Amino acid sequence: MRRTERLFQIIQILRGKQRPVTGRALADELEISLRTLYRDMAELMAQRVPITGEAGTGYVLGEGYDMPPLMLTADELEAAALGAEWVAAQSDPSLARAARDLVAKLSEAIPDELRPVILDAGSRSIVPGTITQDIFDGAALRRAIRERYRTKIAYKDTKGVATDRVIWPLLIAFLDNVRYIVAWCETRQDFRHFRTDRVETLTPLDSKYPGRRATLIREWEAHSARTRP
Repeated sequence: MRRTERLFQIIQILRGKQRPVTGRALADELEISLRTLYRDMAELMAQRVPITGEAGTGYVLGEGYDMPPLMLTADELEAAALGAEWVAAQSDPSLARAARDLVAKLSEAIPDELRPVILDAGSRSIVPGTITQDIFDGAALRRAIRERYRTKIAYKDTKGVATDRVIWPLLIAFLDNVRYIVAWCETRQDFRHFRTDRVETLTPLDSKYPGRRATLIREWEAHSARTRP
């Protein structure tokens, strides 16, 4: 996660809390070190974001604070609209609805002179290709990814052999009109890629996997680099 994204996320977390949030809780949720969290808080305060509190006591966002107006160039706006259109064509229904809602919110938030950019981008046909609809709840998978839940899946391999696995879902990858769940597999004790159209059932469990998701993703990237032909 880039620093600008972290700063925005910190504000969003504090906005949704009624009580002070400790630095440790924020650092754990963002999967960063306390030292990095303290630097980010100092940067937000330097930007005059009304955050009160300090290390050891917790942080609170002042009432009535709102983000600065949305400022995007025409190119950035077109990229966002086209990306949302692609997601709407490729993803499960709940994420597709979110993509369409994003375009609607962008249209409301930007100046009048930039709205034709949204209309032009939205009029371009995005061909969904031959991607197969998943039969499990995509929203449940994304929640498991975000909140680090161990997840049980029933999966069929290329030969049609069915197996039950418990995985640590890390991210969703797209390749040639196919979606994959990138995960650590407890059964194989290794990283595995599961085609979403071969997942017959998916159930997030009550327990979370140990460690940080960001660390596991870095380990997966290193593993992929070593095993790449």
